[in-house]
Amino acid sequence: MRNVLTSEPKRRPRRRLTIRAVYDELNRLRERVEDLEDLRELNEAIVRNKGKRLIPWEEARRGLGIED
Repeated sequence: MRNVLTSEPKRRPRRRLTIRAVYDELNRLRERVEDLEDLRELNEAIVRNKGKRLIPWEEARRGLGIED
């Protein structure tokens, strides 16, 4: 039986690091951070508005001037 702790780690084939790959990864990370910030703001709003009266969708649409 192999001891997992003493065995050699599996080596992944090395990918060539390019500026394009770094740029793409940076954009993915930025989008993820923005998503997490949006989620945090949503959760804060839910807590802040807990117990407040809800506005029916039809009333909200009229108030915003949204028509079908």
